[in-house]
Amino acid sequence: MLLIRLTYESLSFAFNSLRANKLRTLLSLLGITIGIFAIISVFTVIDSLERGIRESLSGLGSNMIYVAKWPWTPPEGETEYPWWRYMNRPSPELEEAEEIVRRANTVENAAFLFGFSRTVQAGSDNMDNVTVMATTHAMYDVWNLDVEKGRYFTESEMRNGAPVAVIGADIEKELFAGMNALDRVMKIQGHKFRVIGVYRRKGQDAFGNTMDKNIHISVIKSMNMVDIRNRDIGQTICIKARPNVDSERFKAEIEGIMRTLRRLKPVEDNDFALNEVSLISSRFDQFFKVFNLAGAIIGGFSILVGGFGIANIMFVSVKERTKIIGIQKSLGAKRYFILLEFIFEAIVLSVIGGLVGLLLIYIGTLIITYSTEFEITLTVVNIIKGLVISSVIGFLAGFMPARSAARLDPVIAINSL
Repeated sequence: MLLIRLTYESLSFAFNSLRANKLRTLLSLLGITIGIFAIISVFTVIDSLERGIRESLSGLGSNMIYVAKWPWTPPEGETEYPWWRYMNRPSPELEEAEEIVRRANTVENAAFLFGFSRTVQAGSDNMDNVTVMATTHAMYDVWNLDVEKGRYFTESEMRNGAPVAVIGADIEKELFAGMNALDRVMKIQGHKFRVIGVYRRKGQDAFGNTMDKNIHISVIKSMNMVDIRNRDIGQTICIKARPNVDSERFKAEIEGIMRTLRRLKPVEDNDFALNEVSLISSRFDQFFKVFNLAGAIIGGFSILVGGFGIANIMFVSVKERTKIIGIQKSLGAKRYFILLEFIFEAIVLSVIGGLVGLLLIYIGTLIITYSTEFEITLTVVNIIKGLVISSVIGFLAGFMPARSAARLDPVIAINSL
């Protein structure tokens, strides 16, 4: 009961002090508000960016290996990307993807793909620089593609080079406005294709990629449109592991099969890259650590300035209420009562400033989310962080003024001017 009464009286004193000194309180809280806004907004943006990137990476598959000519990242232990080592490598081939599926024990499926840009025409409407993905039928399983209307092309259609296509939602919207695109015809590089499927709309990922603007056609049909034997256009073999297969065993088997197919001697280096999502993910881990540290330092300085503002207003408050403190002590108030009274007041001031800062961040997240394609969310964790930081700063800023108030001599305090 004593603690409840103490808390209630301290809060009453705090709010009375706020109402009595509105301008001074506003200026003092401004520092905490800016500080919390700075540090929590950085954490919020970083968390949202990290969540978006990790969701995008998860779409590539954590149990996947991408065999390509070019590695995604510099070699381990190196900071520069030695492109000159890779430029003369051969590109992966369709036959290699088929051999991997045939020989491997850890592989569930493998797909061959590459992409190129073309103008696409449907009737009098056309779209420029559309990404056309030439793939094998296995891509449907490897990437878990989500076809909303129609279907994906079959193995037979892929082998026979059938002129069929599966398109993204934006392609349907722009080329076949107000119409169902299924069974309609479009032209790519003079070749007619019948639309047999439309992907479910997904929007852009954190890297700006989207299936909504892509067209998937048979890799065999695309060989009449692009010379992949003599050109590097990003030919890639996407390999999906069987469930519960050890990642190191999976990678080692793929590496062994590729070295056998390429007839590499034991002393020769790989002339292909085995790319994994974990390679990019580990790079981003370091990036986010540095970014979080930088945000904490920048916001920390703002919080420090706000703390000094709270300490200043508390010293002034102690000075103004010296007589009241003397009367309280003469009536039997203990030192800890006076100490906690002013510490509670400082914490209340700081938490109010923190709440205002969090409110501004929340408003900002709504504006950004609804005005752009980047989804940003103020999480419960960051709200708790903001309130904890505010409370700690309030405690630290109020401790010295509260300590000086608690140590006042009651006789001197009562007789003070």
